[in-house]
Amino acid sequence: MKTKNDSLIPLFKTLKATLTEYEKYFSVRKNEVGYYDLWSEKDVEFAGHKRKEIFFAGLIIQKHYVGFYFMPVYSQPEIKKMFGEELLTTLKGKSCFYIKHDDPVILAQIEEALKKGLELYKNKGWV
Repeated sequence: MKTKNDSLIPLFKTLKATLTEYEKYFSVRKNEVGYYDLWSEKDVEFAGHKRKEIFFAGLIIQKHYVGFYFMPVYSQPEIKKMFGEELLTTLKGKSCFYIKHDDPVILAQIEEALKKGLELYKNKGWV
């Protein structure tokens, strides 16, 4: 598959390696060059609606960045208080982070965010 920006494939692979550690908790729906996502396939209630599943995290290569989509920040906006300043500067919108470079500080903060997100989902009974 040709992506929007093949030069971002190495960054995508680095981020994906971090997310694959969570496959023991979540199901992979799509796993291809340029797109990867993780879902909890459990009955949940979110925003007053019953659902059969809930998104956890994913990656998509966009034109100028790898989008790191992280549902825990959408479902619990206060989780942002736990993020480092470097990661917060990449947050665009409610749950998408624009990752443009292989920055060890940002990657470490993403790893920490994933741990916190898993803890949040466990506490809510979503995993």
